[in-house]
Amino acid sequence: MKKRVRGVLVTPGGNLLTIKRVRPGVDPYRVLPGGGVEPGDTTLEAALLREIDEELAGRPGIDALIHVMETGEERQYFFLGRIGSWDHDRRTGPEFADPSRGRYVVEEVPLDPAHLTRIAVKPEPIARLIAEHASDLFRLANLRLTREV
Repeated sequence: MKKRVRGVLVTPGGNLLTIKRVRPGVDPYRVLPGGGVEPGDTTLEAALLREIDEELAGRPGIDALIHVMETGEERQYFFLGRIGSWDHDRRTGPEFADPSRGRYVVEEVPLDPAHLTRIAVKPEPIARLIAEHASDLFRLANLRLTREV
C-alpha cells in the first residue's frame, strides 16, 4: 500500500496554509502540503518534514495525527501542526521544474468554516473535517496515540 503524508498547517495569523493547484483545463483547487513516503524516510513525521521542506522551504512543528484516509491502494496520514515561516523562492520539489504540471501557488486560506466550504480543498473528507473543527483543530484526538500506523 502506498503511503502519503499531508500537513494541516496553521500559520501565525491563524490561517490554513495550502497549495493552490492551477492547471490548464481544470478549475483551481487547493491541496495540503505533503506527498509520498519514500524508502529513506524513517517515520511518517520525517516524511512530512522532508516534503514540507521541499514544497515550502519551511519547518513546521507537528502536534498530532488527526485523520487517516484509505482509498484503493493508498493510505494518507494527515498531521496537524503550526508553521511560522516558509519561502516560496527556495522550494526544491521536482514538481516545480516541470511546467506541464501547472502552477503550485502557496496560499494562506482563512480558517473559517464559511470560507472553507466555498473553495475546493482536496481531498474532500479532510476539507470537511477542517471546516467542522476550524475553531478547535488543536483539540482533536491524536490518532497516533490510539491507532497503529
